[in-house]
Amino acid sequence: MANPSPDLDALRDAIGSGDPSRAMPALVGLRTLPEAQAIPLLLLGLEQQEFMVRSLSCAGLGVKQSEVGWLALVRALQHDDDANVRAEAANSLVSHSLERSWPLVRDVFAADEQWLVRCSILSALAEQPGIEAAWLFELAEMAIADGDGTVRVGGTEILGRLVRDNGHGEARLALQAMQSDSDHRVVAAALNGLQA
Repeated sequence: MANPSPDLDALRDAIGSGDPSRAMPALVGLRTLPEAQAIPLLLLGLEQQEFMVRSLSCAGLGVKQSEVGWLALVRALQHDDDANVRAEAANSLVSHSLERSWPLVRDVFAADEQWLVRCSILSALAEQPGIEAAWLFELAEMAIADGDGTVRVGGTEILGRLVRDNGHGEARLALQAMQSDSDHRVVAAALNGLQA
């Protein structure tokens, strides 16, 4: 047999072992399994103590999509203690459905002050070609008001995209204001956006 079917019990044991060096390769190995077999194991991964295992499980649930996976990702986004896991959950929810995830990730962006979560949301949404300009502008406005320079850079880059793609007047005005930001990276992003 060239392709023996994976041993689901061995994968389950590895994922539930509490040992990331066993759990991580097992989770990566779920790529080849059909959703019906992979999703219960990804959900098991989300229950583990190690944040890396939970984070990788979130990534897997963004690929192996189901309603039960969606609900687990929403829980992780809103309640997980680790910013890496929340960030990965946000990415996976956006890859499930932009329309359905937008209100969730917008609310989490507003409430979760972790720069990693906010940058992940900015990145996930900025990569969506069909996203509404109004949504991007709302997100960018929240981002440029952030205390973290990296988040402000992300928001400024989104403003630049809105100017470039839509000739967005409000975004252009916001970019002009960002030229006096205290962070030189934000200023550079604003100048770059205004070249459009």
